[in-house]
Amino acid sequence: MITVHHLNNSRSQRVLWLLEELALPYQIVRHERDPKTMLAPAALRAIHPLGKSPVVVDGDLTVAESGAILEFLTERYDTECALSPPPRPLESPERLKFRYWMHYAEGSAMPPLLMTLIFGRIRSAPMPFFAKPIARAIVDKAMSGFVGPQLKLHLDWMEQSLQASEWFAGERFTAADIQMSFPVQAAFARGGGLESYPRLRAFLARIEARPAYLAALKKGGPFELMGRKPAE
Repeated sequence: MITVHHLNNSRSQRVLWLLEELALPYQIVRHERDPKTMLAPAALRAIHPLGKSPVVVDGDLTVAESGAILEFLTERYDTECALSPPPRPLESPERLKFRYWMHYAEGSAMPPLLMTLIFGRIRSAPMPFFAKPIARAIVDKAMSGFVGPQLKLHLDWMEQSLQASEWFAGERFTAADIQMSFPVQAAFARGGGLESYPRLRAFLARIEARPAYLAALKKGGPFELMGRKPAE
């Protein structure tokens, strides 16, 4: 049976969701973040040297990184190509789009979101009173000069990409949409609600209404990114 090492409020929720979509049996080993640092517990290093989540154990195989896990699970178990395009031809438009969004999610979309989170914590961190104006000025300059424009660039691109169809990789829902869910949800939580991005809001409403998504939430526990509520 597949074992998912699941960290609360993390990317591993996507793995549970995919497994529910594929109707595969699995078991969950729960790990809780340190309430002070919000980091994963040291126990995860016994599973993988980096001590990160998600990690999936399937037989004698241990697979880390959410994108690699989703690709592994679809290639191994999605034999009917319900959540992924046919493996051949490699150059098919659906296949190329699928692969692009599977890698874009973490490689391009997440970095400005992570920087937004980190700079936000720096701005509100306790520090000597004389250092606060300096730290905040540096953070504000970085946000306005680089991070903010980069975040808008990627949100505009994601919004534009949903113009032709409701899903990122083509006319049907695939694992690429599961992979893209985390950056879109994070953008919703950290970017002010996506008021200017109706297609992204509609995308969130669609995925968060899926029975498999709701089943994964029930098994994985509360999934809160900065306390956000589901999209409407």
